[in-house]
Amino acid sequence: MNSSVSETVDQSIPQEVTEKLSMVEAVNLALDHAMADDQDVVLLGEDIGVNGGVFRATQGLRDKYGLKRVMDTPLAETLITGISIGMAAQGLKPVAEIQFMGFIFPALEQLICHAARMRNRTRGRLSCPMVLRAPFGGGIHAPEHHSESTETLLAHIPGLRVVIPSSPIRAYGLLRAAINDPDPVIFLEPKRIYRAVKQAVSYGTAILPLDKCFTLKQGSDVTLISWGASIKETMEAANTLQEYGASVEVIDVATIKPLDMETILTSVRKTGRCVIIHEACKSFGVGAEISAALAEEALADLKAPVERVTGYDITMPYYRMEDHFLPKPEDIIKAALKTLSFH
Repeated sequence: MNSSVSETVDQSIPQEVTEKLSMVEAVNLALDHAMADDQDVVLLGEDIGVNGGVFRATQGLRDKYGLKRVMDTPLAETLITGISIGMAAQGLKPVAEIQFMGFIFPALEQLICHAARMRNRTRGRLSCPMVLRAPFGGGIHAPEHHSESTETLLAHIPGLRVVIPSSPIRAYGLLRAAINDPDPVIFLEPKRIYRAVKQAVSYGTAILPLDKCFTLKQGSDVTLISWGASIKETMEAANTLQEYGASVEVIDVATIKPLDMETILTSVRKTGRCVIIHEACKSFGVGAEISAALAEEALADLKAPVERVTGYDITMPYYRMEDHFLPKPEDIIKAALKTLSFH
């Protein structure tokens, strides 16, 4: 059974005027609607109040909801995360922002030792309904601490859910779901596509399920699997491959932990070929985990070895070399054609 889901609008919800929003605007709207629906939702982070955050994801929310619900914090990621855990343990629903993913490392002790273990440590007496948002990935000509893709570090931790949207609709729907979740969610926002595309988003836009892949394109010859900003290049490659006569299926993983292998296995068993695309370094990544699971569960269905198109095992380079680091559509096309030619 294929567990992939589609992006729909719940017609039972009264519709407000729908606007076409960028991803960062959709994040702002999701936070706005979540705060309007639930007074326990509070925001905290560096410069998120007065300035609306570096990318303006929280712009206007302090004026609307006040100082007690939209809080500027000191420049201290350990403090931000620790306070969020305390709030969550006492019934609030904090949504904390780490300004860039490269600054998340001071927060790991709190995330790993406390947020991720709260439910297990208290045998279910307490949970930790917090969301930690962070812009991540390269492509905006920023320093390396502002351009990292280290989602695998977080996905490896039992008790943490890791979610990565790839469009405005998915950013809205997945963030609303993350805020409603009773356990900690790391919500990574690919800033390279913050303003790359606009989609119609409103209060009636569906709250999307976590832990499910999205099948963006149906096909029968090869499966392309990706997430986050790399979905853009993956879709471009899929459209070009059609010109070669290939029928391409595209899967957006969306929640990389826990991983929806059911949808991935269903697709790869159908096509027999798979290319995994991600911006992060190749070694020990999410792509490696998917590849290993395919080898364990669908080896007899594969018609060719699984290909990976990824970043390199180096620190993200400065802007002059950044484009050489990031996977490009031609790299994906080359890998897909290699799998299609394997006999």
